[in-house]
This record gives sequence, structure tokens and C-alpha cells, in this order.
Amino acid sequence: MKVTFHIEYRAGAGQKLCMAGTGETPFVEAAEMHRGEEGRWTLQVTVPPSAGAAGYRYFLVDAGGNTVTAEPREREHRLVPDLPGEACHVYDYWQETLPDIALYSSAFTKAVFARAASAGPPAENSPRTLVIRVPNPRVEKNLHLAIAGNQAVLGCWQPEQAREMDGSDFPEWEIRLNADDITFPLEYKFLLRDAAGQAVRWEAGENRMLKQFPPEAAAATVVVSGYPYRENLPAWKGAGTVIPVFSLRSEQSFGIGDLHDLKLLIDWAEQTNQCLIQVLPVNDTTRTRTRADSYPYSAISIHALHPLYISLTEMGALKDARKRAFYRRVRQTLNAGEEVDYEEVERNKTGYCRDFFAQEGASVLAGDAFRAFWETAQAWLTPYAAFCYYRDRYGTADFSRWGEHATYRPERERQLCAGGGAACPEIAFTCFLQFVLHTQFNAVSEHARRKGVILKGDLPIGIHRTSVEAWTEAALFNGNGQAGAPPDDFSDRGQNWSFPTYNWEVMETDGFRWWKKRLRALEEGFTALRIDHILGFFRIWEIPVDCVEGLCGHFRPALPLTAEEIESRGLPFRDTFLKPRIHRRHAVELFGDAAAEAVETFLAPDGDGYLTLKPFCDTQRKVEALFRERERRDPAAAGIRAGLFAIAGEALFLADPCEPEKYHPRISASGTFAYRELTAEEQQAFDRLSFHFFYERHSAFWKEVALKRLTPMVRCTGMLICGEDLGMIPDSVHEVMNRLHILSLELERAPKTGGREFADLQRLPYASVCTTSTHDMPPLRNWWEEDRERTQRYYRQVLHGEGTAPADCTPELAGQILRNHLSASSMLTVIPLQDWLASSGTLRHPRPQHERINIPANPHHYWRYRMHLSLETLAAADDFNRQIRRLIAESNG
Repeated sequence: MKVTFHIEYRAGAGQKLCMAGTGETPFVEAAEMHRGEEGRWTLQVTVPPSAGAAGYRYFLVDAGGNTVTAEPREREHRLVPDLPGEACHVYDYWQETLPDIALYSSAFTKAVFARAASAGPPAENSPRTLVIRVPNPRVEKNLHLAIAGNQAVLGCWQPEQAREMDGSDFPEWEIRLNADDITFPLEYKFLLRDAAGQAVRWEAGENRMLKQFPPEAAAATVVVSGYPYRENLPAWKGAGTVIPVFSLRSEQSFGIGDLHDLKLLIDWAEQTNQCLIQVLPVNDTTRTRTRADSYPYSAISIHALHPLYISLTEMGALKDARKRAFYRRVRQTLNAGEEVDYEEVERNKTGYCRDFFAQEGASVLAGDAFRAFWETAQAWLTPYAAFCYYRDRYGTADFSRWGEHATYRPERERQLCAGGGAACPEIAFTCFLQFVLHTQFNAVSEHARRKGVILKGDLPIGIHRTSVEAWTEAALFNGNGQAGAPPDDFSDRGQNWSFPTYNWEVMETDGFRWWKKRLRALEEGFTALRIDHILGFFRIWEIPVDCVEGLCGHFRPALPLTAEEIESRGLPFRDTFLKPRIHRRHAVELFGDAAAEAVETFLAPDGDGYLTLKPFCDTQRKVEALFRERERRDPAAAGIRAGLFAIAGEALFLADPCEPEKYHPRISASGTFAYRELTAEEQQAFDRLSFHFFYERHSAFWKEVALKRLTPMVRCTGMLICGEDLGMIPDSVHEVMNRLHILSLELERAPKTGGREFADLQRLPYASVCTTSTHDMPPLRNWWEEDRERTQRYYRQVLHGEGTAPADCTPELAGQILRNHLSASSMLTVIPLQDWLASSGTLRHPRPQHERINIPANPHHYWRYRMHLSLETLAAADDFNRQIRRLIAESNG
């Protein structure tokens, strides 16, 4: 079919309007449109029947071909399929960014306001067909969009005679009319009707009008895409719960939360009028089968789900009565535990899965469902299964120790997984587990959509350096760097996550295919997504591999300084600024009573009374290795180790690893002995230089970097995207997030406005997610007891309490804090389950110190928090659930 696209747009001098199809196989590549009179642009395209309802977008370029502006990703146009005739004229409009742009994401179109599949009203495909389209995502599931107008074909303005519109391409609604049944001008308006056909509310504003059937389309089909439905409603608001899957507990779970428990949590969300459930990453982290694998942000695969999240109940029962009885006892023991016993859960749950595989595996793998799964998953499942096999064969996930298998060979791994060899049983078991997991997770995802609940996933900023992707796509990663975070409120020594950093330059060569692949994998199960540490897409805190702490990192990419630039800012540059050393007079201050031993054993003279680390301990990694066993025997040795760590970081500047003779100011350098030895004038110069470097120098540079990386990523998904933008935030972060319609994360206790101790919840951006705490923070009751002076200020200034703040965050106070957050100006308020429960005197945890999920300052933290009551008990807590419904209803006004 020949389709002529028409659109009005007032372009500037030298600017051109272009159009391009979207998706993997666009029906049209980027093409320049023809400029007509008065800002009218046209483009004729031959569209193949296979295009169906393919998407497309308009964008504006300058004389050099650079994109000036483009329509928002959430509002892509779509072709109307199955039109009559050989020609069609489409009249579009430039889609501006609307305040409710988030409602066009799949979080709303496929969950909150999702429509049940229906054939829609019968189409009228006459030789002169008029198709009227209008977008409207905010249509409650019990309502339907209709069109009324000044024609008999549209009911002559009678609501009960109005024509029902087809919502099968929701949030687009359309109706097809025979143009010969219309006497122009056509005046019309949209309205919402209930199931009985009664008008609930009319569209706001003036009537719409089509003065004539376009003369250039006299014998063709015409599609008129109208401006969005006009509502006079308050801004949409919703509430939800965040909790890791491993923290869930039900009567059917096996010592750890699983996918069946996630279904129960979704049911509870629906029961309490919540619209969102947020979880932490659910990918496989199995490297050692110990508690070290409990860290959910350290995945070994971006595709594989964690085997511990299999619901044994839904997988099936064992036929062997003796084994059934054994695992029933194990289940009871593990479920009685207050926290997750990771190693026992892993050993016993894996044992159950192996027994079930021995019983049913052959029939499952021979079934049509598994074959269909294999067809779609083999590209990632083959290397993952091979990785797991080698991990267990060699006793380590560190593929550098796999001998001849250390380098990935695609054909060899395909043969390994093809069957028939010694590896076959283990390969088959791994594939079986992933089939069960993906089948169960798809069912959970569909369950959430049916319930109208957004399922929000988590995209970790990194991958583990001994992971499938690091093995199979090594060129994408920088093994000489470690990703982390600079010092902040979570950790004054910085954070070292040990992930390899990304080779973004390589990733860019194929349009960031790897990142798009990650997002599409997540989109299979989730309708919303949290981007962990979104600042990493602007710049990452890269730490040398010989460092343990995060203090000696630097931002990458960055604009390091030359010695001349440093001196131009009032600080005479000296080579000693780069040298990790201390003066002998500081030894006692650093090592205390162990100073003599430390100096004698580990330090060497460096002239003028200075001491530096001896070669055998001149990096933090070397020191860590030396003291690993010693600290087990003698805890006091930790003091010497900490002192040596400090000396390894005793520098004012760090040499850039890629650009010779360029330098980064060391962050938090004011705490070093080297800084204390500067003159007052030099200290002031260093402070000014550091502030400029960390907060001013890179703003425009990092903005350009982030737009280059994030734009193609967010454009490839329909999910609602939220960014975790806490920490050391460059000025350009909020500008980029707003431009790409990425919701920010807002916390009352971590304000982003200077000069405030607590954020004003009524002044938060609407395009944001508000929460009381995150998994990296103490939950509400813990936080209340952490700093009594700060709590007192919060009690008086925010809660308007009188006198001394109570020692405990009482249920009444917790309820008030929840009410304040639910009434915030953010579109979404997501509360940790611990903080919901804090508002109940009967359901709250008896020991709030056990509710902490993570302590970022501890890189070896054991992630084992588990809710103390079952989901069945939670669902039966009528008074508490009624209270939540009331709080949410009150906040929505």
C-alpha cells in the first residue's frame, strides 16, 4: 500500500523534518520529508502488508544532519493495519512531551490500565474509509472510550447512541467510518462510558472538528490521528511495596522467598489497592555456593534466573515417600529460621531439584514447551550451561583458572551442550532449572498484569568479573578496573563493588547492542525498571585492581588535569603529591602501640623523615593478602592493616591510567596527612580545585556522555524507567533524566536541595518515585534510633512534635511518616515492607535491628533478611490492610 504521511511542524531555517520506522525491522529507514507551505510536511512510503501495526517516529535535524529534537519514546505512532484500497493518507501531529507521559509506558498500558483482549467493534472498510484515532491511556478497566458527534453515524450527540471505539491497540483508540455516511463538517467529541453504556465523563475542552474529507485523498483511506484525550483529572498517583524476593516468606516456601511467594505478594498488593511491587535483581549469582553468593547485584548471567527462586510447590511433588518426608522436615526447619540460611537452603533446595529432575526431567526435556523455550533461549542458555558445568568441574567460577577452557569457544561450547558426552547430565539439569524458572516467572509476570500490578525489576550497574558475559564477551569489559562509588553517607571509605568496568567505546560500535539485550530480557517479565546507580551511565567510579577501598578511585570518563592547570589554580605541583607516604611523626597516630612494629616490618625510609610502603606490601591487595590469616589469629592486627591501607591511599593526586602526565584530585583528600602538611593557602587552593573538578568541570561533558549511552537504551523499551540517582550528583543528571523521561528517586532523609536536612515532600518532582528508605539504608525504625539528635530535629521540624522525641518510632509515628510520603507530590510512593509493618503495633518486627537488608560499608555483607511473618498472615491482617487502603485513598484525594 502507498501511504502518504502528513504532519504540520514549524521548523527553523536549515532544519528538516524526518521520519523513521522503529523496531528490529523498521518498515522505513530514516527519511527526509518534503516541506510544503505553512509548515506542512509529507512523505510517501510503500508499506508492505507484513508491516502490520509497526511503529514510527518523527524527528527534526539541523543542516548537518544532527538531531535537534525528537518525539518521546513512549508516544510512538503506529500504522493502522488491514486498511482497504491501495492508497492511504495519514494525518499526524507532532507529539509533545505531556505531563502524564509515564502513563504511556507498559507499566500502565500492560498492567494498571491494561485492557482485556477483545476483537473490538466491527470495522467499516468502505472504499472511502475515515479512521479517527486518539490516544488515552488513563481509562479504568471498567470503562470504555466512545465517540459522539453531530452525525447520525455518531449518535447525534446522544451518549447512549455514541459509537464504541476499538481499544485493541491500547492506549490508542480508533473507529472506522464510511466517509460517504458523513456530511462535512464533522464535529465530534470523546467520552468515557461504563459497561451499561452510560456516560461517566466527557472529554474536556471544545468539540473537535474535521471540516472536509481531504481532497488529495478523495479515493483513498484517511487516518486522522487526533491530539490526546483531554482530561480534567488530578495527576495520577500510586503506591507500592519494595522487598527482595529472597526476603519473602510463606507457608509453602523453603527457607527463602520464591516465585510462588511473589504471586502471594502481588495478591496482597491488589488487596490493599497498591499498584506496584518492586524487587531486587533476580538473576543467578551462584559462584561459590556459600553466603558470598547472597549479594543479588553480583550476577553471573544477565539472562539466567536464580535457581533458589524456584517454587518447589509449583514445580511438583516427589513420588518417593521417604524423600518427601525428608524434605518436608527440612522445609519446616528452614522456614522456622528468622533469617535466610543461604548455604543450607542452597544445598537442600538443589538436592530437591536434582531428585525431581531424576524423576521428571526426561519427559520435561522431551516436551513441546521445553523445545519452544530452547528455541528462544539457546543463544544465552548454551554459554550459561557451559559456564555452570566448567564452574563445578574446576571448583571455581574464575574462568582464568579453567585451563584450556579459560577462553570461550562458541562452537566447542555448542558441542558440549549438544548432548551425548560426559557433561550431558549436568548440562541438561541446568537447562531444566532455567526452563522451570522462566516458566514460573512468566506466570508471575502475567499474574501481575491481570491484577493490574506493575512488576518493577532492577538493572544492576555491573556484572561480576567471573560471569558468563565476562567470559563470552571479554572485549566489552575492562578487567583492570573495578566499579564502585566514592565516599558518601553510606560509606566514608567509598565502595568497591569489584565489578569490571565497561569498555563503552567498544559497546558504542554496535549501537549498545549488549545493553539493549539486557533491557529486552528484563522486559519479558517486568513492566517497570529501576536502573541501579544511574550515575554510572554519566561516569563510573573506577578503582585500580590493586586497591581494596574506594578512596583511590577516579571518575571515568573524565577530564584529568595537567600540572600546568593545577598550578594555574594556585597550587604549586610537586611529584610528592602522587606518592603514598607519611612522615615518621605520624606513625603513632596511625598505628598506636603497634607503631614500632609497623615501621620496622612494613615501612621503608623515603628521605626527610618520610616513610613509604615496602615493595612486598605496597598495594592494598598485597596488604589484604598478608593479613587475611593473621587477623583470624590476632584481631588486633586489623589496626596495622587499616594503617597500611591508609598509607596506600596517602596521595593528593592520582595519575590517570590512560593519559600520561594528567591527574585526578584524590577524593576526600582533606583527611590525609599530605593535606595537613600543605600551607593554609595551598589547602584553600586544593579545596577550590577539588570543588571545581568534582562539581563543575565535567557537567556538560558528562551530560553528552549520558545522552549518548542512555538514549538508545531507553528507546528500545516500553517499560517505565526509574533511576537510582543518589550520591554525588552532577548538575546535568536531572536534566538528562527529565529529557529521557526517567523517574528520579527521592528520599526525605537524603534531600537534593542544598541547605536542607530533610526534603520537602510537597516539592518533589512529579516524575519521581518517593520512598522512606532503600535496601542500602536502615529501615524507618532503625533510622529513628541511629542518631538521636537528628531524630529530634526531624520530630520537631517535620512531624511537628512537641518535647522530646520518643525513643522508639511508635506505630503512630510510623503511620504519620507513611501518610506524609503517600501524600508527596511524586507520582509513585514505594514503601519497603518493613516500613509498612512499622505502622502496626501487632505486625511490626519484635527486633527491628534484624530488618536491615544491606550495609554498603561492608563489602562482605550477608544478605539474609527475611520477613518475620508469612504472607498468608499478612493477607489475613484485616485491620492492617484496611489501614493501608485508607492511607492510599486519602493520599489520592
